[in-house]
Amino acid sequence: MRSFLRIEPAQSSSITITERLDFVSNAAKNRIWYRGNGQELSELYKQINADRTAFWAAVPTRGMEIRKVHTGIPRLMIDVLTSVVLSDMNDIKLPEHLTELWSKIAEENNFDELLQSALSQTLYIGDGAFKISIDTDISENPIVEFYPGDKVEFVRKRGRICEIIFKTVYTHKSGIYTLHEIYGYGYVDYKLYRGESECPLTAIPQTKELLRVTFDRSLIMAVPLMIYQSQCYEGRGQSLYDGGKTDSFDALDEAWSQWLYAVRMSRPQKFLPPDYVPRNPYSGEPLNLNSFDNVFIESTGGMPENGGNNRPELIQPAIPHESYLSTYITALDLCLQGIISPSTLGIDVKKLDNAEAQREKEKTTLYTRNKIVGVLQTVIPKLIETVFRTYAEYSGQTFKNIEVEVPFGEYANPSFESQVETIGKGRTQNIMSIEAAVDELYGDTKTDEWKAKEVERIKSETGVESMTEPIFTE
Repeated sequence: MRSFLRIEPAQSSSITITERLDFVSNAAKNRIWYRGNGQELSELYKQINADRTAFWAAVPTRGMEIRKVHTGIPRLMIDVLTSVVLSDMNDIKLPEHLTELWSKIAEENNFDELLQSALSQTLYIGDGAFKISIDTDISENPIVEFYPGDKVEFVRKRGRICEIIFKTVYTHKSGIYTLHEIYGYGYVDYKLYRGESECPLTAIPQTKELLRVTFDRSLIMAVPLMIYQSQCYEGRGQSLYDGGKTDSFDALDEAWSQWLYAVRMSRPQKFLPPDYVPRNPYSGEPLNLNSFDNVFIESTGGMPENGGNNRPELIQPAIPHESYLSTYITALDLCLQGIISPSTLGIDVKKLDNAEAQREKEKTTLYTRNKIVGVLQTVIPKLIETVFRTYAEYSGQTFKNIEVEVPFGEYANPSFESQVETIGKGRTQNIMSIEAAVDELYGDTKTDEWKAKEVERIKSETGVESMTEPIFTE
């Protein structure tokens, strides 16, 4: 069969694709989108090697300029997701002997705001890391800082992080220096660079007293934070803006700007005869036109013998608002697709929806939230444990049983009344125990001790008592 058809094997070939931006440049682009300044977006897309047909990169012809408007959706998405996740975080559960110390450390580091800033930057940049350090000039307790992904490098060995490099920029005598703080297992080292060249730490006063520090080899005083794995940059995190979302944001801004341009260009048109044209009262010259409000068209005529119309005329053009609205909604759907539901952002897509329909629309937000919560429930306990171990290394103390639990409440859950009705049916049909019913009804809003006592109270009121079995002896 092969000799009859004579099938030639495919020739091996290579495909070369040039990345437009590296991870740091992409992070800078995402940061500009988050900042939400239209002027900055315009400058950004004129400098990066981007598609020149993109809305923010396009340069209009002179005399055909339009107002470019940014909707602010990218920042709103991140801020609302951060609020949705952290507002449901309950009090951190620690062993009793560590509660007071953690309260002091959390208060000094303003832990709630630190966590909010860290999550927000991680969502739009891709990743980052917490750095834990000791500086007795500032505090006797560990200092916790967060560095976003554009100021962090991860060094991996066999797929595991072995070093985290924190970058800090200093300026001294018109020179720009970058300090690399290398956090590894059992050590913290420092290197100073000016451009690409390494220079001694004594070159600038900010780093002249830094020395290499060693400690327990099982401890690294840094904790990475990453929600999604990047498909473009190996070993790095992925921003919510990656995967084509910035193109959707660009299209949404174009749809909204075009709509506003159509509204401005569809203002009522005034046709004025020469006698009605506004003129300078001193020179008699026609007044200069204002493109925003003082717009009119001078009509021919003014004399009856030439057939002209000597009366002003006002014409209102029609605006195809349905078409513009459909385009805007489609572009908005592409921006939010797979990340957050419109109702979470306060976008009322249907005013007649009942509570159940609204909860159905919140499922996209719920999936994203669950992913973020799952990561935080791993990272926050690890961060707190690392803080205590760092404090132990400095103070010479030893902490045992550092067990940390970070509970989160439910999001978009049914009302308490509907839960009581549903769970009550399960109890009456004998398919749910009292313990399961209480746990399902109250979830993480009550402690295990409270729920255990509530079960005992319910059993007592229903006539079920637990008694100690008597022991008879001869």
